[in-house]
Amino acid sequence: MCAWKSELYCTAFNKQQLPPSNRPEIVFVGRSNVGKSTLINALLARKIAKVSSSPGKTRSINFYNVEAEGRLFSLVDIPGYGYAARGHGERQAWWKLIDDYFGSGRNISFVVHLIDFRHGPLPNDCDLTKWLDVKGLLRLVVFTKGDKISPGRRNGLYQQYMRSGIVSVLPPFVTSGVDDQEMEALRRGITEILDELGRMGDI
Repeated sequence: MCAWKSELYCTAFNKQQLPPSNRPEIVFVGRSNVGKSTLINALLARKIAKVSSSPGKTRSINFYNVEAEGRLFSLVDIPGYGYAARGHGERQAWWKLIDDYFGSGRNISFVVHLIDFRHGPLPNDCDLTKWLDVKGLLRLVVFTKGDKISPGRRNGLYQQYMRSGIVSVLPPFVTSGVDDQEMEALRRGITEILDELGRMGDI
């Protein structure tokens, strides 16, 4: 598969700044410090998303235009949720921004839900899952920080999480954010979902 071409084309801090939804949108969500920016940079094979050493710093929705072998879509980077140091007001502002985005009739193809492989789905992850289910959105689960778990434990932990009732449009991927083969498999998975939705007439 050829490398994806990408560019940051919009940063939105509120509903008024959201760009027109002219392409299918793939939305990346996850807890603060889940490694979302690192994964996006690895997926797009360039340092395009800012990586901060302090969790919970991102306050905006970032839109990246992507071309993947003739497929055009937008990768949408949603601010991380659940950071304990955030006050009640900040958490409310996060939910408002997210609700404004998802409630504005956008061309959302599916959501990529990032979950830290070391911890599995935490209460905030489960809350988000229920919320996405109410919205009726397809979900692809991607585990991050898989390299933090020893190879001998990975399969057992993966099966444990799957028995907990995780729902994903494809079997969840386990990634470390630095492995090219993992990123290539994830790219193939994303384009496979896009192609299937295209055949179904959903995008």
